[in-house]
Amino acid sequence: MIHRTQGYAENATELISRYEELAFPYKHEGVMHLLPSSPVDALDIGAGTGADAAWLASQGHRVLAIEPTAEFRAFGIANHRSPLITWVDDALPLLSAVTATSRQFQLVMLTAVWMHLGQQERAVAMPVLAHLLAPGGAIIMALRHGPVPNGRLMFAVSAEETIALASQVGLRCVLNVHVESRQEENRRAGVTWSRLGFRWA
Repeated sequence: MIHRTQGYAENATELISRYEELAFPYKHEGVMHLLPSSPVDALDIGAGTGADAAWLASQGHRVLAIEPTAEFRAFGIANHRSPLITWVDDALPLLSAVTATSRQFQLVMLTAVWMHLGQQERAVAMPVLAHLLAPGGAIIMALRHGPVPNGRLMFAVSAEETIALASQVGLRCVLNVHVESRQEENRRAGVTWSRLGFRWA
């Protein structure tokens, strides 16, 4: 059985280069208006190499970077040093290590994560995200659409299903846009993204 993180450690060198090549404001252009204007506690789920966490920290945000792939965590710790970034080995759907802290976050980001969860896992994970979201905060998600790379586990996930799940736990959709990938290799493969934003209803 293919695990949801399979294919990442095996291709870490190539993927690290790709994850590091795009600047945060360019990669996340469509959601920049949802980011807090003053420093907050931020949760970056599936932080990868830490490029996004590093940019958030550069803006003064205190970032809990969640990444289950050891190779990515090691790169991030070594190359994106910041006292504002704390790394944790954890993963959805339960995020057991994070929820055990009873913390809440004004910003929760999931970039290229949700499609690794099966339907039942997504139903479990959405209440977990809601539990972690502080009043007045925002959840920002990027849903991947397109061919699945060899050796990876990904599921077809629609924006509509995700919005419905969020609604069931009291979250309202404040952003729903469909965009091309910002990575050239993904564009050539026909990969597109849904960018979603949620706040408390």
